[in-house]
Amino acid sequence: MRLNINLASQPYEDARQFWLRWGTAVVVTAILTIALLSFTVMSWFAARVDHATIGSYRTEIAQRDRTRQQAQDFLNRPENRTTRDQSQFLNELIERKSLSWTHVLEDLEKVMPTRVHLVSIHPELDEENQLKLKMVVGGDSRDRALELARRMEESRHFTQTYIETEHSAQSGSGDAIQFDINGVYVPSTEPAAEPKRPETSPETSKRSEP
Repeated sequence: MRLNINLASQPYEDARQFWLRWGTAVVVTAILTIALLSFTVMSWFAARVDHATIGSYRTEIAQRDRTRQQAQDFLNRPENRTTRDQSQFLNELIERKSLSWTHVLEDLEKVMPTRVHLVSIHPELDEENQLKLKMVVGGDSRDRALELARRMEESRHFTQTYIETEHSAQSGSGDAIQFDINGVYVPSTEPAAEPKRPETSPETSKRSEP
């Protein structure tokens, strides 16, 4: 009979298997840690660049605001008010000249309810340089005017529409009531189509030659 007796003072351990398992875990943890640190550093540098860019934009905006305020203060001086008023008047004329009244009336006709008609219309530029329309419309009931305001607000050519006042119509106008309606007109940005040139046939061109 053969007996295997272990005379070692400590039990046997497979060190190679131990280091293989735990070493792999330590390496993977170190790689993840390095990746996270790299991402954190890159994000920090990117945030610094963004903060610097935002700061430069804010500085430019503040500088332009100061320049605008200085120009406004200069124009508001008593000796420059005449020039300022003339400039505003010329800008309004330019804006009105560029406005197509045909398109405005066509867009109004599309949203105008039955038994409601346009009495008068007056354009002006507001503080935001938008074309504001002040209109007087006549009809037989208040519901028709509310429907007109609702249709204008739903249209892509009108915004900020509201009824300012309502009053009885003058005798002889045929309207029961008239309304003052205000709104901002948004012109169409689509370019106008170029007119087609008439095609010239070869026979016509030959006849026109001397």
